[in-house]
Amino acid sequence: MENFKVYFELGYDHIMDIRGYDHILFIVALAAIYLLRDWRKVLILVTAFTIGHSITLALSTLNYVIIKPEIIEFLIPVTIFITAFVNLFKKESSLKSVKKIQLNYVLALGFGLIHGLGFSNYLKSLLGKSSKIVTELLAFNLGLEVGQIIIVLSFLIISFIFIDLFGLKRRDWVLIISSIIIGLALTLMMETKFW
Repeated sequence: MENFKVYFELGYDHIMDIRGYDHILFIVALAAIYLLRDWRKVLILVTAFTIGHSITLALSTLNYVIIKPEIIEFLIPVTIFITAFVNLFKKESSLKSVKKIQLNYVLALGFGLIHGLGFSNYLKSLLGKSSKIVTELLAFNLGLEVGQIIIVLSFLIISFIFIDLFGLKRRDWVLIISSIIIGLALTLMMETKFW
């Protein structure tokens, strides 16, 4: 049980670490089009991301999938860029439509696969050569999930303040947040060793 707690805290701390803000940017880019009242949709979205990264986190940690870290370090900001860029073209009417927003579920699941490869390098360094990692993987993923939910909830509360209390138009909010994230994602891409 102590081991579970340790890996849960490691997963939580990893997602909440502001120095590794790339994953936070991705979560915020996914959540940018939602409002606080959409919390159920956002919970599904975050869970889709968790499922995606859990798959590749397990496969990579067990050495079934091996991809150069430089490629993953480049692809993670690409996923952030694409997600935020897609937000720029969502019309006000599509922000309220359930069917249009389902693309975000696909992005969360698919891009979660890439982010899982990023998490795996960190987790591999912690596990060493241990072959019994099921409990550790589960605990780490649950820690990540709790951290992601806190990030999304915090962002939705900030959105509520700006949109519902201050009267900022929802479309303008999405454009502002997504544009900032695009700029940061481009910076991250340029900083990678991929070039």
